[in-house]
Amino acid sequence: MTHDKRMITGKTKLLGVIGYPVEHSLSPVMHNAAIAACSTGQSPIAHLGLDYVYVPWTIEPQNLEIAIQGFAAVGVVGFNVTIPHKEAILPLLSEISPIAKVVGAVNTVSRKDNKWIGTNTDVEGFLAPLRTTYNRDWSQTVAVILGNGGAARAVVAGCAQLGCAKILVIGRNAQKLEEFRKSWDNSLESKNLHIYQWDELPKIIPQANLIVNTTPIGMYPKVEESPLSAAEMANLPPQAIAYDLIYTPNPTKFLQQAQQVGVIAIDGLEMLVQQGAAALKIWLERDTVPVDVMRQAVRKHLGLTS
Repeated sequence: MTHDKRMITGKTKLLGVIGYPVEHSLSPVMHNAAIAACSTGQSPIAHLGLDYVYVPWTIEPQNLEIAIQGFAAVGVVGFNVTIPHKEAILPLLSEISPIAKVVGAVNTVSRKDNKWIGTNTDVEGFLAPLRTTYNRDWSQTVAVILGNGGAARAVVAGCAQLGCAKILVIGRNAQKLEEFRKSWDNSLESKNLHIYQWDELPKIIPQANLIVNTTPIGMYPKVEESPLSAAEMANLPPQAIAYDLIYTPNPTKFLQQAQQVGVIAIDGLEMLVQQGAAALKIWLERDTVPVDVMRQAVRKHLGLTS
């Protein structure tokens, strides 16, 4: 077993992630692996010899504002934001990027000119495997999004960036669905956005060239659950893509069903890695970071073979 020889000193710069809870986060695994690679010769930017460490901070909601003030006081360079703070942090920031405003949530914060700047790299993370692996005419794509929570907002924004012909959002709660629809009013994303109740799903599935699960259905420990039945999955068009934002278990029941009927399956692991890489680029002010190292670290931590 190899040990990281880096010493944490008074000069070590702080990065991290805030959430409540945050113990489950894989961000420290992949970011510290990347930082180590940049300091020990395993990366194209090893010459930087980065003296950073990435730590998880458990912040209860009522302590969010004072925590952000404390981060400024101790010189934190930047941090990720996870549930339940992605929306609550907005009024505590000096600037918010256009994409974070569109999504209505921040997952990455950086310090610049003594100000906190918020952005959202979830959209970039979601799009990465679609853009790099599948070269298709997205303007003909009907995207179906299962769920209407915070993750669905990033996916809507991503599908709009791809230029999808239609973006169909499916949810169970009529009131929340209507609030979701209204939140996009007067936005570019609203042009092709359509809202449906869950019981309308069977008639929608045959249209879906891209179907994305943003719900927690199928997440550990309820690994035998899927948002679709096997029969519904079988009704997807040929060459459709089934994309699950969940990355544990790997594959989920949803993606097992997709593989059984021969449609393309994408898990949430690449989105996790790519949104993390995008955040690290912002903090380090670099065009490249060792994405492969981050991916390998997460896969090893989850017990997956590369």
